[in-house]
Amino acid sequence: MSLSVELPSGEVRVSTAWERPASPSRGVVAIAHGAGARMEHPFLVGFAGALRDAGFTTVRFNFPYSEAGRRMPGPAPHAILTWRAMVAAARAEVPGEPVFACGKSYGGRMASMAGAEGLEVDGLVYVGYPLHPPGRPEKPRVEHLPHVRPPQLFVEGTNDPFVQPLSQLEQAVASCQDARIAWFEGGGHSFEVKGRKRPADEVGASIAPAVVEFLSGVLATG
Repeated sequence: MSLSVELPSGEVRVSTAWERPASPSRGVVAIAHGAGARMEHPFLVGFAGALRDAGFTTVRFNFPYSEAGRRMPGPAPHAILTWRAMVAAARAEVPGEPVFACGKSYGGRMASMAGAEGLEVDGLVYVGYPLHPPGRPEKPRVEHLPHVRPPQLFVEGTNDPFVQPLSQLEQAVASCQDARIAWFEGGGHSFEVKGRKRPADEVGASIAPAVVEFLSGVLATG
């Protein structure tokens, strides 16, 4: 299945991958990839599979630049338009179900920017949020975060160079309307742990319980 995205230059279509649970669906989680990856990355496949096992419908999707075979992201407004189209398609596909936006690194940051501009979702999850370029804490990407109204979860490894020092992320989260952090001890930007070799799909699945706990909490209070 493909998704139509209206960009300023015209319509483009990007790939999507829907997966539905065997049990009644608890909601839809739309999952965006990181800057140098695509929706088929094993980390995202394993992560989505674990969410499906927990009762959620998932849909992974490409951004227009990755669909076109480029590794460098296109303009942020294009990613925001893609997020809007994805959420609208999810609501049309499964009317009445809660919809959550989730993204790995760049995909999560683009979701947060869309959220600050009013993206209508029930919650947002950022997996390895790129708070700043590695080694450049003086360049934080945080100005928009206090404007995000839905609940937010930051899933972060304590060794991720994009969030050092950790106190900087904690301060950014404290400035938000409704946000929290799920820390993974020793995890890097892709939640790899030094001295512990694991397949990427297994690593992706391992962070899913923290996300399921967050989604369940949002559903319980909504």
